[in-house]
Amino acid sequence: MLDLTYEAPKPKVIAGAKHDWELVIGMEIHAQVSSNAKLFSGASTAVGAEPNSNVSFVDCAMPGMLPVINEYCVEQAVRSGLGLKAAINLRSAFDRKNYFYPDLPQGYQISQLYHPIVGEGEVLVEMGPGVARLVRIERIHLEQDAGKSIHDMDPNMSFVDFNRTGVALMEIVSRPDIRGPEEAAAYVSKLRQILRYLGTCDGNMQNGNLRADVNVSVCRPGQYEKYQETQDFSHLGTRCEIKNMNSLRFIQAAIDYEARRQIAILEDGGSITQETRLYDPDKGETRSMRSKEEAHDYRYFPCPDLLPLEIEQAWVDDIAARMPELPDAKKARFMGDFGLTDYDANVLTAELDSAAFFEAVAQGRDGKLAANWVINELFGRLNKEGHAIGDSPVSAAQLGGMLDLLSKGDITSKMAKDLFEILWTEGGDPAEVAAARGMKAVTDTGAIEKALDDLIAANPAQVEKAKVNAKLAGWFTGQVLKATGGKANPAVVNEMVAKKLGL
Repeated sequence: MLDLTYEAPKPKVIAGAKHDWELVIGMEIHAQVSSNAKLFSGASTAVGAEPNSNVSFVDCAMPGMLPVINEYCVEQAVRSGLGLKAAINLRSAFDRKNYFYPDLPQGYQISQLYHPIVGEGEVLVEMGPGVARLVRIERIHLEQDAGKSIHDMDPNMSFVDFNRTGVALMEIVSRPDIRGPEEAAAYVSKLRQILRYLGTCDGNMQNGNLRADVNVSVCRPGQYEKYQETQDFSHLGTRCEIKNMNSLRFIQAAIDYEARRQIAILEDGGSITQETRLYDPDKGETRSMRSKEEAHDYRYFPCPDLLPLEIEQAWVDDIAARMPELPDAKKARFMGDFGLTDYDANVLTAELDSAAFFEAVAQGRDGKLAANWVINELFGRLNKEGHAIGDSPVSAAQLGGMLDLLSKGDITSKMAKDLFEILWTEGGDPAEVAAARGMKAVTDTGAIEKALDDLIAANPAQVEKAKVNAKLAGWFTGQVLKATGGKANPAVVNEMVAKKLGL
C-alpha cells in the first residue's frame, strides 16, 4: 500500500474585517449508476435520445404501474460501498420523499432515508506527496432521478423531458470533514476516480452524471474541535447548500464566495439563514434558491410498493471477490514495480485507460523510460490535439517496440523522437519504419573515436577550457553528434570524451 502520512484536516482560515474564520464543508455527491436500465423499470438510460423516448409507464407514473427493483443497480451500489471501505447493510428499505415539481411525474421520489443500502465508509484524499486526509462517508443510498424542465424553447411555455426520470442515482453523503475549497475539489476528484475504476459511474460531470451539493458553513477557530468532541453541529455554524455543482473549478469558486458572504453577514451582526443556493458562474456568486427543507418537510414514509431489500452476505462476498484493483493500490504497485515517482504514478493512474496503456508499454521494459515517454511525449501530444487515450494514433505495442529499439541502442533519443512522429502520422511497425528510413545508431566506436581525435587535435584551446571546467566538455559531444548526423549514441560519446580529456 501507499506510504502516506495522515494529517488532521487543516482549515482554510479566512480573515474577516473583525475576526478570523474557518470553513467547514460537507458534500452530497449524486452519482448516476452505470446501468443500461433504470432503477425501477426496464427503460433505457442511453444519453442523447429524443426527448421522452426512454420512458416506461412506470417512469411517467401511469395509474397502476408498480416499480420493480433493478438487481444490477443494487449490485453497483454494493460495489461502490466496498470500494469506499464502507459497511454494507444486508437489509435496507425505500421511502417516498414527497415534493411536487413538473419534472417529477409521481409527485414523490423513491429514495432511502431511514435504512440506506451502504453505511459508514471513507475516502483517502491526497493533498501532496505522501500526505493524505481522511474524509468520512456517512452513507450511500439509492434513489431515482427526476426529469428535466426545459425553459428556453418557447417564450410562453416550458417543456419536460422524462428521459432521466427513474435513472438510478447513488447519493454519497460525507461528514463535515472537508476544510477548504481545494480539499473539496480533491475529494470530488478522488471519489470520481474510484467510481470510474469500479465501473459504477462514468463520472461525466458535463452531462450531469456526477454532480455535487456542497454544504458550506463558517465558524470561529476552535469550534470545529468542540464539534469533534461533542458531535454537536451547532458549533459549526448554520450551513447553506449550493446545489447541482458539476465543475471542480466552480465548486472551489462557489465555496470561496459563499464563505465570504456568510462572514460579511455575521460580522455585520446578522445571522445565516439555512437555505439552498445556486452558483452563477457568470457573476461568480451564489444566489438564494429556496429555504432549506428538513426531512419532515418532505413527509417521508416507507414506500408501500416495495418490500424491504434483503441481500445475502454470500452475494456481497462474491462482489468483493470480483473487485478490480483500485487507484491507491495501483499507484503503490506502479511505484514498487516500475520505480516511479509519486508524481508520475499519480499522473499515470489518474484514469484507468491511461494506467492500462502505460502498463502495456512498461511490461518487461524500463518503467521509468516508459513513464517518461507516455507522460511527456504521448500525453503531451494527445492533449495538444484533443485526443483521448483510447483514440491514440500510436498504440501501446508500437510505443513499446520503439522503446525496445532505443534501449538496445539501435536508435538514438533524437531518432526516437523522429520515429515517434512518423508512427503518429503514418503508423507502421517501429523496427520496419526505422530500417526503411535509415534510422540506425552509429555503433562503430572506431569511427566515433576518429571524429573525436580530429576535433581534439584541431581545438587545443577548447581542450584546455574543458579540463578547467568539465561542463564545457559537452561541446565535443555536440560536435561529434553533428559530424555523425546525430546517429552516434550520446552516452557512448560522453564516455569517450571524458576518457580522452582525462575528466
